[in-house]
Amino acid sequence: MLTTVLKEAAGLRYYSMSVLYVVCGYLIGFAGLFHSAWPVNLVATMLLAHAMIIAAYLIHECGHQLIFKRSRLNARLGRVMSWFCGAAYGTFEDMRYKHFRHHVDNGDVVWFEYEEFFAEHPLVLRVTQAFEWFYIPAHDLIMHFIMMFTSFIIPQRRDQRVRNVIVILIRGTIYIVLLVVFPKVAILYAIAYLLMLHVLRFMDSLQHDYPYTATLFRYEQPAHKGDSDWEQEHTFSVPLSLRFAWVNRLTLNFGYHNAHHFNMNVPCYRLPALHRELTQDDPELVIPLRSQLSLYHCNRVLRICNPQPDDYPSGKEYLRSARAAQGPIGGNAASFLMSF
Repeated sequence: MLTTVLKEAAGLRYYSMSVLYVVCGYLIGFAGLFHSAWPVNLVATMLLAHAMIIAAYLIHECGHQLIFKRSRLNARLGRVMSWFCGAAYGTFEDMRYKHFRHHVDNGDVVWFEYEEFFAEHPLVLRVTQAFEWFYIPAHDLIMHFIMMFTSFIIPQRRDQRVRNVIVILIRGTIYIVLLVVFPKVAILYAIAYLLMLHVLRFMDSLQHDYPYTATLFRYEQPAHKGDSDWEQEHTFSVPLSLRFAWVNRLTLNFGYHNAHHFNMNVPCYRLPALHRELTQDDPELVIPLRSQLSLYHCNRVLRICNPQPDDYPSGKEYLRSARAAQGPIGGNAASFLMSF
């Protein structure tokens, strides 16, 4: 029965296991937060965080219509997954629309220009930089705050206010009860959530050197729309490992980003094969994990507000700089969960 509604029969194994992992990992991880033993709490927090991460990447798969044949079923699963990873305040359709603009326009299409926001609020910038120095993802928390109150902040989404308020009341009430009755559980849940934010933005931070345009709610002819060569030159693969391919499944193969942009209709479990076909596994064409980690650490404050001057590395030069873990490169707050 399931194979008749899935886009590919092979997806039954991969996606059913992923969804099962999210549900079981979330429930078991959450239950483990109540345990009296700290080692159990530690493992439970990590499991909960990873279940949220896989839920987020399943939203990405649903957005590309890669799981089911029908858009309606992909949307339903995407909405369910959004509750697991805390992205249910906005709509699945908004996340999908913005992400498709990213693919079609070959750029980062936004509504919220955070560089202008920080320029107008220097104290907020300094506080954010201080938190980020201590590895607290304050920049992403600002973005998630906007997502939580999307219908109150973004004028074009005022028609979502009833739904937005219902989600805020449900999730907010549950968390407040936890905070009052089980404060340890509430704190550990928050830590799991912060870990998810770290992983999502770590994977996103070096995948493109695209400039952004504030054209989410209006249309201007994109400079590089339809230019697949330009798209590939300014897209970068960040696999967790080339030697041990299974490690990349920890993020549903999201690191094979050139392959994903070469054909966005390829499901995650076939991206490694497409990557090998395109690159022959040439390590010179990817950013190694060691360099990713180094840049994530060294530029953790700089990338909060990192405008691109004329001499900012681009294309092949960006790849060389990233591979050498040099330069003021890398972005922030570009997750596909951010629909603005």
